[in-house]
Amino acid sequence: MTTTLRPIAPEQHTDGGGRARSYEVCVNSRPVGSVQLTTDARLGPTAGRIERLDIDEGERHRGRGTVAALAAEEVLRGWGCTQLVVRVPAPATTALALAAALGYRERGRNMLKRLTEPPALPGDSAIRPMAEAEYPAWRARERAGYIADLLERGVTRQQAETKADTDYATLLPQGPDTPGALLRVLAHGGTDVGTLWVALREGEPDAAESGEAYVFAVEVTEEHRGRGHGRTLMLAAERASLAHGARSLGLHVFGGNTPALRLYESLGYEPTEYQLYKPLL
Repeated sequence: MTTTLRPIAPEQHTDGGGRARSYEVCVNSRPVGSVQLTTDARLGPTAGRIERLDIDEGERHRGRGTVAALAAEEVLRGWGCTQLVVRVPAPATTALALAAALGYRERGRNMLKRLTEPPALPGDSAIRPMAEAEYPAWRARERAGYIADLLERGVTRQQAETKADTDYATLLPQGPDTPGALLRVLAHGGTDVGTLWVALREGEPDAAESGEAYVFAVEVTEEHRGRGHGRTLMLAAERASLAHGARSLGLHVFGGNTPALRLYESLGYEPTEYQLYKPLL
């Protein structure tokens, strides 16, 4: 039997070079499912994305999804893509197993914790709002780290800097006074040892899945790392979120960041979605 992808809609293009198209998955010209392919808006036109892959229920467990995914790779290579990215919900164990078999690697995962009671902070630790005078230096450090992360994912420096500036202007238009933005400084024994950025997301469409509050950044100053301050900052994030009415807290952790992953797991965070990638050689 021959499995092929047959276009079912005209190809769409964006001003930035993005592309998108939907296909039927066919076995000997008989439709058995569908796949939607796009280029990634964040990573640019050289990163392809399988936006959706569906195989009809009666056709599953016959290798149709595997062959369709491999055919999608060929289409994206033809588009000039050098990598393929997918998002897989954590409960979708079959899709995760398929991705692993096809050589995908984890780029990161979203995690979530349901909040109940505010935890106590360790003794001699205190949390306070970030002062306006402290904000410019903090923002410069966070921006530099954000740009470095984007560069590691294959984004050009110009694209990374533009995206960083756009995101900070959108998420923190009034700096530390931005409504819904909780910028905090952790002190231990009277010495500032770390910072925290939590955003309240009440009313946003995906808040139920990704958290009514979301941790955008946790940083312990280099000379104070390895002393448990990261855990204290996460406990402070829970306290601040609960104090503002949030009952769930979400975050993202990059693949390979084992210390952070172990910390979040020990605090009760569970994965909700995996971001996977595969180089297209």
